[in-house]
Amino acid sequence: MTEDSKIIALNRKARYDYTIDECYECGIALLGTEVKSFREGKISFPDAWAEIIDGEVWLRSLTVAENPFSSLFNHEPDRKKKLLLHRSEIKRISRNVDEKGYTLIPLSFYFKKGRVKVELALCKGKKAFDKRADIRERDVKRDLARELHQSVIS
Repeated sequence: MTEDSKIIALNRKARYDYTIDECYECGIALLGTEVKSFREGKISFPDAWAEIIDGEVWLRSLTVAENPFSSLFNHEPDRKKKLLLHRSEIKRISRNVDEKGYTLIPLSFYFKKGRVKVELALCKGKKAFDKRADIRERDVKRDLARELHQSVIS
């Protein structure tokens, strides 16, 4: 992401539940009413994931709220959305997903030059002991920073 991008939503839980190996910036094919909902920030994706079907990447479990002002031409809130990637990137991703057991998880949605983009990550699920180790490491860093701050003040 660059400075000229506006963040719509972040998936903070993904960094806790998964080990992230690679990130890709993807475009997303949306309908007009969906873009309006994205601009208002009315999206939900706690359990969203992507899959590769026939050489195309599709985003699942992303809920985009309906727009109340376009009743007749509204979109289906839970429809799968097509992600736009280069063919070589799709091949590389599909190899990792098939052979090594990776999962595709959206980390964030943002506007870049007026277009909706998705930061898609190639992830592996963490086990419970990995999560505990991360929490312990974060607590140690916080304690060290607190002690350093106390020694500077006194």
